[in-house]
Amino acid sequence: MRLYIIRHADPDYENDTLTAAGHQEAMALAKRMASHGLDAIYASPMPRAAITAQYTANLLKLPVITAPWAIEVQGWSYDPIVEDGEAIPVWDIPGEILRADPALFDIDRWCYTPPLDSERIRSDYAILGGNTDALMEEYGYKRDGRRYRILERNQRQIAVFCHNGTALAMLAHLLCAPPPLIWCSFWHAPSAVTTILFEERSADWAIPRCLSACDVSHLYEARLPVQPRGIRGNYR
Repeated sequence: MRLYIIRHADPDYENDTLTAAGHQEAMALAKRMASHGLDAIYASPMPRAAITAQYTANLLKLPVITAPWAIEVQGWSYDPIVEDGEAIPVWDIPGEILRADPALFDIDRWCYTPPLDSERIRSDYAILGGNTDALMEEYGYKRDGRRYRILERNQRQIAVFCHNGTALAMLAHLLCAPPPLIWCSFWHAPSAVTTILFEERSADWAIPRCLSACDVSHLYEARLPVQPRGIRGNYR
Protein backbone atom coordinates (compact mmCIF):
# COMPACT_ATOMS: atom_id res chain seq x y z
CA MET A 1 0.00 0.00 0.00
CA ARG A 2 1.01 3.57 -0.60
CA LEU A 3 0.02 6.45 1.61
CA TYR A 4 0.25 10.00 0.31
CA ILE A 5 0.46 12.70 2.99
CA ILE A 6 -0.39 16.02 1.38
CA ARG A 7 -0.37 19.56 2.69
CA HIS A 8 -3.16 21.86 1.53
CA ALA A 9 -2.43 24.31 -1.29
CA ASP A 10 -1.40 27.92 -0.71
CA PRO A 11 -3.64 29.18 2.11
CA ASP A 12 -5.57 32.30 2.87
CA TYR A 13 -5.27 31.73 6.62
CA GLU A 14 -7.48 34.65 7.60
CA ASN A 15 -10.47 33.16 5.78
CA ASP A 16 -9.34 29.51 6.01
CA THR A 17 -9.51 28.99 2.27
CA LEU A 18 -7.09 29.06 -0.66
CA THR A 19 -5.48 32.00 -2.37
CA ALA A 20 -5.76 32.37 -6.15
CA ALA A 21 -2.32 30.76 -6.34
CA GLY A 22 -3.58 27.98 -4.09
CA HIS A 23 -6.40 27.10 -6.47
CA GLN A 24 -3.87 26.80 -9.30
CA GLU A 25 -1.69 24.58 -7.13
CA ALA A 26 -4.66 22.39 -6.22
CA MET A 27 -5.49 21.91 -9.89
CA ALA A 28 -1.90 20.92 -10.71
CA LEU A 29 -1.84 18.59 -7.71
CA ALA A 30 -5.15 16.99 -8.76
CA LYS A 31 -3.76 16.19 -12.19
CA ARG A 32 -0.79 14.51 -10.57
CA MET A 33 -2.76 12.54 -8.01
CA ALA A 34 -5.37 11.45 -10.55
CA SER A 35 -2.56 9.80 -12.51
CA HIS A 36 -1.90 7.54 -9.51
CA GLY A 37 -5.47 6.20 -9.46
CA LEU A 38 -6.22 6.67 -5.75
CA ASP A 39 -8.56 4.30 -3.96
CA ALA A 40 -9.60 6.71 -1.19
CA ILE A 41 -9.22 10.36 -0.27
CA TYR A 42 -9.23 11.65 3.31
CA ALA A 43 -9.08 15.29 4.35
CA SER A 44 -8.96 17.50 7.37
CA PRO A 45 -12.30 19.27 7.88
CA MET A 46 -10.54 22.63 7.78
CA PRO A 47 -11.64 24.31 4.52
CA ARG A 48 -8.17 24.93 3.11
CA ALA A 49 -7.47 21.18 3.20
CA ALA A 50 -10.96 20.08 2.17
CA ILE A 51 -10.98 22.43 -0.84
CA THR A 52 -7.57 21.18 -1.94
CA ALA A 53 -8.75 17.58 -1.69
CA GLN A 54 -11.93 18.27 -3.64
CA TYR A 55 -10.00 19.11 -6.80
CA THR A 56 -8.44 15.63 -6.79
CA ALA A 57 -11.73 14.01 -5.80
CA ASN A 58 -13.52 15.64 -8.72
CA LEU A 59 -11.04 14.23 -11.24
CA LEU A 60 -11.17 10.74 -9.75
CA LYS A 61 -14.91 10.86 -9.01
CA LEU A 62 -14.29 9.81 -5.43
CA PRO A 63 -15.83 11.16 -2.23
CA VAL A 64 -13.72 13.14 0.21
CA ILE A 65 -13.85 11.33 3.55
CA THR A 66 -13.59 13.82 6.41
CA ALA A 67 -10.91 12.90 8.94
CA PRO A 68 -11.46 15.18 11.97
CA TRP A 69 -8.16 14.07 13.52
CA ALA A 70 -6.20 15.43 10.53
CA ILE A 71 -6.81 19.09 11.45
CA GLU A 72 -3.78 21.28 12.00
CA VAL A 73 -2.15 20.60 15.35
CA GLN A 74 -3.34 23.24 17.82
CA GLY A 75 -1.56 24.87 20.74
CA TRP A 76 1.96 23.53 20.18
CA SER A 77 3.54 26.96 20.61
CA TYR A 78 7.06 28.19 21.20
CA ASP A 79 6.56 31.38 23.20
CA PRO A 80 10.12 32.79 23.09
CA ILE A 81 9.65 33.67 19.41
CA VAL A 82 6.67 35.77 18.37
CA GLU A 83 5.95 36.57 14.74
CA ASP A 84 2.93 38.49 13.42
CA GLY A 85 1.69 38.79 16.99
CA GLU A 86 1.67 35.04 17.70
CA ALA A 87 4.10 32.53 19.16
CA ILE A 88 5.50 30.33 16.42
CA PRO A 89 4.51 26.64 16.37
CA VAL A 90 7.06 24.17 17.68
CA TRP A 91 7.69 22.75 14.21
CA ASP A 92 9.08 26.17 13.27
CA ILE A 93 11.61 26.33 16.14
CA PRO A 94 14.98 27.21 14.59
CA GLY A 95 17.08 24.16 13.86
CA GLU A 96 20.06 25.54 15.75
CA ILE A 97 17.98 25.34 18.94
CA LEU A 98 16.68 21.82 18.35
CA ARG A 99 20.05 20.43 17.25
CA ALA A 100 21.83 21.86 20.29
CA ASP A 101 20.34 19.28 22.68
CA PRO A 102 20.82 15.58 21.78
CA ALA A 103 17.90 14.66 24.04
CA LEU A 104 15.52 16.29 21.54
CA PHE A 105 16.67 13.76 18.96
CA ASP A 106 15.97 10.82 21.27
CA ILE A 107 12.78 8.96 20.32
CA ASP A 108 11.88 8.35 23.97
CA ARG A 109 13.05 11.62 25.58
CA TRP A 110 12.20 14.40 23.12
CA CYS A 111 8.75 15.17 24.60
CA TYR A 112 10.17 15.26 28.16
CA THR A 113 12.90 17.72 27.22
CA PRO A 114 12.50 21.54 27.31
CA PRO A 115 11.16 23.37 25.42
CA LEU A 116 8.96 20.43 24.35
CA ASP A 117 8.29 19.07 27.84
CA SER A 118 4.53 19.49 27.56
CA GLU A 119 1.70 17.18 28.56
CA ARG A 120 -0.39 18.62 25.74
CA ILE A 121 2.25 17.80 23.14
CA ARG A 122 2.66 14.28 24.51
CA SER A 123 -1.09 13.69 24.57
CA ASP A 124 -1.84 15.23 21.16
CA TYR A 125 1.03 13.40 19.50
CA ALA A 126 -0.14 10.08 20.94
CA ILE A 127 -3.70 10.75 19.74
CA LEU A 128 -2.54 11.70 16.24
CA GLY A 129 -0.37 8.59 16.08
CA GLY A 130 -3.26 6.44 17.29
CA ASN A 131 -5.59 7.83 14.64
CA THR A 132 -2.96 7.36 11.94
CA ASP A 133 -2.54 3.75 13.04
CA ALA A 134 -6.30 3.19 13.12
CA LEU A 135 -6.48 4.30 9.48
CA MET A 136 -3.60 2.01 8.56
CA GLU A 137 -5.34 -0.91 10.26
CA GLU A 138 -8.40 -0.30 8.10
CA TYR A 139 -6.13 -1.00 5.14
CA GLY A 140 -4.55 -4.13 6.56
CA TYR A 141 -1.60 -2.98 8.68
CA LYS A 142 -1.80 -3.19 12.48
CA ARG A 143 0.78 -1.33 14.56
CA ASP A 144 2.77 -3.64 16.80
CA GLY A 145 5.54 -1.77 18.60
CA ARG A 146 7.51 0.02 15.90
CA ARG A 147 6.41 -2.32 13.12
CA TYR A 148 3.14 -3.00 11.33
CA ARG A 149 1.79 -6.52 11.27
CA ILE A 150 0.28 -7.48 7.92
CA LEU A 151 -3.37 -8.38 8.25
CA GLU A 152 -4.06 -8.09 4.53
CA ARG A 153 -1.63 -7.62 1.66
CA ASN A 154 -2.81 -4.99 -0.78
CA GLN A 155 -1.77 -2.56 -3.48
CA ARG A 156 -4.18 0.21 -2.58
CA GLN A 157 -3.28 3.88 -2.60
CA ILE A 158 -4.80 6.44 -0.26
CA ALA A 159 -4.23 10.14 0.28
CA VAL A 160 -4.60 12.25 3.41
CA PHE A 161 -4.89 15.99 2.79
CA CYS A 162 -3.87 17.86 5.91
CA HIS A 163 -1.50 20.57 7.17
CA ASN A 164 2.21 21.23 7.61
CA GLY A 165 2.39 20.47 11.35
CA THR A 166 0.09 17.47 11.05
CA ALA A 167 1.94 16.07 8.04
CA LEU A 168 5.32 16.33 9.74
CA ALA A 169 3.98 14.70 12.93
CA MET A 170 2.47 11.83 10.90
CA LEU A 171 5.78 11.36 9.10
CA ALA A 172 7.68 11.21 12.39
CA HIS A 173 5.21 8.68 13.83
CA LEU A 174 5.27 6.40 10.80
CA LEU A 175 9.06 6.44 10.50
CA CYS A 176 9.63 6.09 14.27
CA ALA A 177 11.70 9.28 14.21
CA PRO A 178 11.76 11.98 16.92
CA PRO A 179 9.57 14.86 15.67
CA PRO A 180 12.22 17.54 16.35
CA LEU A 181 14.49 15.79 13.85
CA ILE A 182 11.71 15.89 11.25
CA TRP A 183 10.76 19.49 12.09
CA CYS A 184 14.21 20.93 11.50
CA SER A 185 14.97 18.70 8.51
CA PHE A 186 11.81 18.81 6.37
CA TRP A 187 9.22 21.33 5.25
CA HIS A 188 5.94 20.68 3.48
CA ALA A 189 5.46 23.51 1.03
CA PRO A 190 1.84 24.21 0.12
CA SER A 191 0.49 21.22 -1.89
CA ALA A 192 3.64 19.16 -1.20
CA VAL A 193 3.32 15.37 -1.29
CA THR A 194 5.10 12.80 0.87
CA THR A 195 4.83 9.21 -0.34
CA ILE A 196 5.04 6.32 2.11
CA LEU A 197 5.26 2.72 0.92
CA PHE A 198 4.30 0.00 3.38
CA GLU A 199 7.09 -2.28 2.29
CA GLU A 200 6.35 -6.01 2.67
CA ARG A 201 9.57 -8.00 2.74
CA SER A 202 8.17 -10.89 4.74
CA ALA A 203 4.81 -12.56 5.20
CA ASP A 204 4.27 -10.92 8.59
CA TRP A 205 5.57 -7.36 8.61
CA ALA A 206 5.25 -4.13 6.65
CA ILE A 207 7.59 -1.23 7.34
CA PRO A 208 6.74 2.37 6.28
CA ARG A 209 9.39 3.56 3.88
CA CYS A 210 9.53 7.12 2.58
CA LEU A 211 9.83 7.07 -1.21
CA SER A 212 9.76 10.85 -1.49
CA ALA A 213 9.28 13.66 1.00
CA CYS A 214 7.70 17.06 0.52
CA ASP A 215 7.67 16.70 -3.27
CA VAL A 216 6.37 19.59 -5.40
CA SER A 217 7.20 18.29 -8.88
CA HIS A 218 3.61 18.97 -9.99
CA LEU A 219 4.25 22.67 -9.43
CA TYR A 220 7.36 22.59 -11.61
CA GLU A 221 5.46 20.72 -14.31
CA ALA A 222 2.72 23.35 -14.22
CA ARG A 223 5.33 26.12 -14.11
CA LEU A 224 3.99 27.40 -10.83
CA PRO A 225 6.21 28.92 -8.13
CA VAL A 226 6.60 27.28 -4.74
CA GLN A 227 4.91 29.50 -2.17
CA PRO A 228 7.07 29.92 0.97
CA ARG A 229 4.25 29.55 3.51
CA GLY A 230 5.70 28.25 6.75
CA ILE A 231 9.36 28.61 5.85
CA ARG A 232 10.98 31.27 8.02
CA GLY A 233 14.56 31.34 6.86
CA ASN A 234 16.33 32.68 3.80
CA TYR A 235 14.12 30.95 1.22
CA ARG A 236 14.10 32.58 -2.22
